[in-house]
Amino acid sequence: MASRLWVSKVASHLKLSIAHRGFASVVKDLKYCESHEWVKVDGGSATVGITDHAQDHLGDVVYVELPEVGATVTQGKSFGAVESVKATSDINSPVSGKVVEVNEELSNSPGLVNASPYGDGWIMKVEIGNSGEVSSLMDSDQYSKFCEEEDSKH
Repeated sequence: MASRLWVSKVASHLKLSIAHRGFASVVKDLKYCESHEWVKVDGGSATVGITDHAQDHLGDVVYVELPEVGATVTQGKSFGAVESVKATSDINSPVSGKVVEVNEELSNSPGLVNASPYGDGWIMKVEIGNSGEVSSLMDSDQYSKFCEEEDSKH
């Protein structure tokens, strides 16, 4: 609960609007993948991370495998992994392009992914190779519905 309040405060500070669901939050202005990554597009660049829903299911994150700066990533393909006390999960890129920055803070503080999945817990920044790929991603309402349907199957 405290992390959701913290996320709300960060979102408020960043002037982002968040739709709250019973177990996780979704940021309105982001796009989402079925594999539970989010992307924030700003012109020709994109910031990528895992969703609140994903971090909630993973549990406490203990390690994040980051891509190399300069590496090429492909939409829907793995570029790294998140290791938690429960499991290790691949991280897939929501867009194709070239990695221009990685969040080095995650090397020392992987728990930022849990504490601030849409803020300080971002994973990489990408120079987008094909801006048309963004249209194939879900908006916040579609992603919320997807998560509800997915969780109802378990």
